[in-house]
Amino acid sequence: MSNTTEGLRRKIDSATDLQSVVRTMKALAASSISQYEQAVLALGDYARSVELGLSVCFRGSGAIGAMTTEVVNTKARATGAVVFGSDQGLVGQFNDVIANYARETLATEPVQPLIWAVGERVHARLEDAGLPLAGDFSVPNSVQTVTQLVGQILVESETRLSQGEISGLVLFYNRPTSGAIYAPGSQRLLPLDADWCRQLAARPWPTANLPEVTGAGMTTLRALIREYLFVSLFRACAESLASENASRLAAMQRADTNIGELLDELHLSFHRVRQGGIDEELFDVISGFEALPKR
Repeated sequence: MSNTTEGLRRKIDSATDLQSVVRTMKALAASSISQYEQAVLALGDYARSVELGLSVCFRGSGAIGAMTTEVVNTKARATGAVVFGSDQGLVGQFNDVIANYARETLATEPVQPLIWAVGERVHARLEDAGLPLAGDFSVPNSVQTVTQLVGQILVESETRLSQGEISGLVLFYNRPTSGAIYAPGSQRLLPLDADWCRQLAARPWPTANLPEVTGAGMTTLRALIREYLFVSLFRACAESLASENASRLAAMQRADTNIGELLDELHLSFHRVRQGGIDEELFDVISGFEALPKR
């Protein structure tokens, strides 16, 4: 029976093993958060270098107009969207939050968008919402594999752009805010925002010597834009992974607390049942002794 000392001992052993697994997952999630946050910080210097290069290119006459109108096929009307989620569970409402945010945001598009899902879990959420899915990608399991995913997304999106199937690209991902808290966000990469381009062109150069673009200016500009797309995708993926592990850390923390409370209750029940058994044995001994005939 489950209320016996043996049954309670088995429950305590099972709960203790589960708590050990939960605490191991907590430690892995905490270390992963730091890993991806450091990757985002390290990417900051390179992103600033790319933006400085773009600011020089945009100072040329006609460069902004050319890239904000010709960088994509203007005949296409559908918007391409990349939604970052997770492949694994135990992340709370992580996938539901970003899927609902993407669905509500894309509902305002005049034409039904074309969506790529990063992660099996968010793919299922988007599919259940009835959104058109062009495909899915696997979630990277380390910083080293993020570059491979970014390359796949760039190849796929550039192919669709060149074929005129989409007219732009927008990213949806969860961003870490503070501690284990995250919030959904989006970033439109293509077409380039004209105001953003003008802000870059007006940005003051950090030194007194302003560089010049030599050779084919548009070739250099397009190369820098590809780097800008790479940096933006890498940052979005890293921040999504950091948020995923933050959500998993919070879920494991709740599970650890619940298991701890369950263990306390099981230990109390175990001691109560054990003490009850000892009392019964003592009563039997006393009753037997009293039943013996007196000499």
